[in-house]
Amino acid sequence: MPDFPVPKKEVESGGDANQAGQEKQSVLIVDDEPGMLSFLERALESKYERVVCASSAEEGQTLLSKTYFDVLVLDISLPGMSGLKWLQMLRDGGYPGDVVLITGYADMETAINALRAGAQDFLQKPFRLDQLWNALKRASDRSRLLRENFILKRTVRQMSVSSRNLVGESAQTRQLCKVLERVGQTQATVMLAGESGVGKEVAARFLHDISPRAAHSFVPVNCAAIASELMESELFGHAKGAFTGATEHHQGLFYYAQGGTLFLDEIGELPLAMQTKLLRVLEERKVRPVGSVREFDVNVRIIAATNRDLKIEVDRGRFRQDLYYRLNVMPIEIPPLRARTEDILPLTLHFIEQLSSKLGLEVPELGKDVLNRMMAYDWPGNIRELRNFIERSLIMGYFPVESLPVIWPDEGETDAPGSDVPKQSENLEEIEKRHILKILAETQGNKSEAARRLGVSRKTLERKCALWNQSDI
Repeated sequence: MPDFPVPKKEVESGGDANQAGQEKQSVLIVDDEPGMLSFLERALESKYERVVCASSAEEGQTLLSKTYFDVLVLDISLPGMSGLKWLQMLRDGGYPGDVVLITGYADMETAINALRAGAQDFLQKPFRLDQLWNALKRASDRSRLLRENFILKRTVRQMSVSSRNLVGESAQTRQLCKVLERVGQTQATVMLAGESGVGKEVAARFLHDISPRAAHSFVPVNCAAIASELMESELFGHAKGAFTGATEHHQGLFYYAQGGTLFLDEIGELPLAMQTKLLRVLEERKVRPVGSVREFDVNVRIIAATNRDLKIEVDRGRFRQDLYYRLNVMPIEIPPLRARTEDILPLTLHFIEQLSSKLGLEVPELGKDVLNRMMAYDWPGNIRELRNFIERSLIMGYFPVESLPVIWPDEGETDAPGSDVPKQSENLEEIEKRHILKILAETQGNKSEAARRLGVSRKTLERKCALWNQSDI
């Protein structure tokens, strides 16, 4: 049984496959009754880009071996091979399209067998047109939910990163937000550069969330975490029997990112052999699963990230120059935390609120000495290290600043006017209140903008303002 490519979905009209657009689908109708074929063909022409008919499973197999069909409307009773048997063979061969079975002899056993064979729905003849539409919609919704569920599970497993919000008050962070907001509205390929832990995935998610692709999946891939021998299968998928252990057809991450964004983190760790294959996919916008003779179109936006200097890697022969220029369309550098110390307090308050609620733990005392030491530390692990420090502090019940090797400020130093460094007598609530009121003043009372900059929801901000009798701000 031949293998099957994954769906050719969400490919837009007009050339560049990187532009988000209308989903176009094709449907194959297989029925031995000429009247039913004619009826279904006329009905489905208004809904699908391409409608093709066949009168037997054998004829349908010939058509399906030459081109991919997103949807299959299949009669169970056919001359020669039955529709049920053919469907089972299709599923065993990796066909992932939506399938609606139709039959003139429906009973409970037929329904069970249809679902076991891999149909999403079935209809009993004669049926109304609205019943057909509903069955096709249910099948499409089921496929969409399976894709979204896969991405959700994968995302939850990787949610060691903090939040999608870009929290910070420094000039560098404000400028970064402006650049991301502008670039996010485009379809440009982006290269995010910066040290480990600066928040490259958070920035990538932000770009996706404000883009025209936001309704589709954001698929993160850590290129450093996948074994080189599995990388091609993970990205492009593989056909059943492609190699030892490939007992089922496997969809690659390009498939799950269709219409959305594929985030290639630590792109500098990609083996040279895979760099060549990735370049080909980016240039041709087609993917061939391992062990397959067929290709399918891909419609994804690529965002890459690296903590290496890829120009140096190119000079050393460890990164392809042509791939570097293909990915480096819109380079964005994310500065380290030590270069934007103004972000330490808002990030600290953000993580304290986020993690104390998640862990169900009380917040230990945060005073001037603690925050001064946090401000003086250079945070080589950047935001990720700060978050881990806050989580550890909540678990321990105090801030272990003795673990932060820093150079203390001179004895004669005093707090600058308007500084976020707390006064000696202030507790955490007072520090937080002063900082929130400062941001509200800077945003001229715009609570939505203040909440975004603080990394909290507007509801949370309004609740805190109400506690301080500041609801009229």
